[in-house]
Amino acid sequence: MDLYRKVRLACAEGMSQRAAAHHFGISRDSVQKMLAFSIPPGYRRTAPVKRPKLDGLTGIIDGWLDGDREVHRKQRHTAKRLFERLRDEHGFTGGYTIVKDYMRERERRGREMFVPLAHPPGHAQADFGEAVVIIDGVEQKAHFFVMDLPHSDACFVRAYPAATAEA
Repeated sequence: MDLYRKVRLACAEGMSQRAAAHHFGISRDSVQKMLAFSIPPGYRRTAPVKRPKLDGLTGIIDGWLDGDREVHRKQRHTAKRLFERLRDEHGFTGGYTIVKDYMRERERRGREMFVPLAHPPGHAQADFGEAVVIIDGVEQKAHFFVMDLPHSDACFVRAYPAATAEA
């Protein structure tokens, strides 16, 4: 990261990309990438992973894993057990890592996702209800209106003696 900063500063002060590459002992392509991105972009895969040995068997694996949803958690297939079944029952000649990576990717795709709630200002939630209340020692039913403003967490509650249009 320190080299990244030094190369960017040197080129900003007027050093050519070729001179910076020679001075810092790196390739001109690396200097060009350092100038193109403000922080190192890291590795980015350009094409999806190809698994020619596993592609014909993914339907079988998916069927086994879908069937595992109905059994106890401890009885489900592990990646090793799937690899052994593929090898023994279907003549799979690929490696264990391919099966393990496929299982991990499939689990990520099926993972439950949550959408964060957004409460813009001015939006409210309202409801009506009933409650048993004690007024002057007398237990009676009261009807109430509740309004909640989730953006500010403010609420308004008003009780009425009857659930009529006038109330």
